[in-house]
Amino acid sequence: MSDSTEKPPGWEPRTGSEQPWDPEDLAEAEGKDPTPANIARAKAELDEDGPAAIDRTVP
Repeated sequence: MSDSTEKPPGWEPRTGSEQPWDPEDLAEAEGKDPTPANIARAKAELDEDGPAAIDRTVP
């Protein structure tokens, strides 16, 4: 019987940042209303940090 904590070689957890995110999605994931100002801030964050912006926000 194998240990339930064993992972296959090359396995990496999926964080959600592998898929494309819109600024509206990031703003909402941060608990903010998708107002033009929040969308602009989220767009700037995505442009600057890329997937790291998602990884910081979405567990």
